[in-house]
Amino acid sequence: MLRVAVPNKGALSESATTMLTEAGYRQRRSSRELVLVDNDNGVEFFYLRPRDIAIYVGGGTLDLGITGRDLLLDSGADAAEELCLDFARSTFRLAGPLGQFSSVQDLQGKRIATSYQLLLEQHLAEQGVDAEVVRLDGAVESAIRLGVADAIADVVETGNTLRAAGLEIFDEPIMRSEALLIRRGDEPEPEGLSVLRRRLQGVLVARQYVMMDYDIREELLPAAVEITPGMEGPTISPLGRDGAVAVRSMVRKADTNKVMDALYEVGARAILVSPIQAARI
Repeated sequence: MLRVAVPNKGALSESATTMLTEAGYRQRRSSRELVLVDNDNGVEFFYLRPRDIAIYVGGGTLDLGITGRDLLLDSGADAAEELCLDFARSTFRLAGPLGQFSSVQDLQGKRIATSYQLLLEQHLAEQGVDAEVVRLDGAVESAIRLGVADAIADVVETGNTLRAAGLEIFDEPIMRSEALLIRRGDEPEPEGLSVLRRRLQGVLVARQYVMMDYDIREELLPAAVEITPGMEGPTISPLGRDGAVAVRSMVRKADTNKVMDALYEVGARAILVSPIQAARI
């Protein structure tokens, strides 16, 4: 049975659970449940602290896990990215008091507070900066006001929390993070991974694409097909009246209205859009 770690709290937890549910897997109904066995799909889910997941996977205790790239790299565990899951996007950034720092070089000899010690130390070493790293478990934005540090390095989504604390972000992002499916780096592919990966990829496709249907006269079809080529070509069926066809094609959700406008301009009518519940590509 495939053993998979899922975040038990935080920004990753709800999105990971939703994605697994959409992929057809049972998920826990209560936050008190630490383990859930999905016998129908041959998967055992373990709900763990996001920061610990890479350790369990890298140590071979669990086959797979869902965690952030920031947490994976900061753990130093022998685990590798298997699939990007397209949620929980963030950046690891430096921040300090307004107008005090402009680049990482300004931090020479300073104290920097962070919850991601390994990531920060590696970055400072790469930049040739000798600074003291102060490791904190959370709320690093308060470290400067409390006199613990001169600057901080933290994972940021919008930056609103830092601005509310009177801090400003400076220098380029140390790294860009998002949710990942991870596995042990040097192990053969565990049984069941191919199915899980295919299901998660199907969820990603279903979220990013819609199905578009429209009617058009045959002589206008080439122009319409250029607008909606689909993944492997559109599905074209004859209509009940001569000289007209019905077309069905997958279109990126973000481009829906732009594509509809373009189709209308080349003569398509009865243009309909429907969501994709699930997909296998």
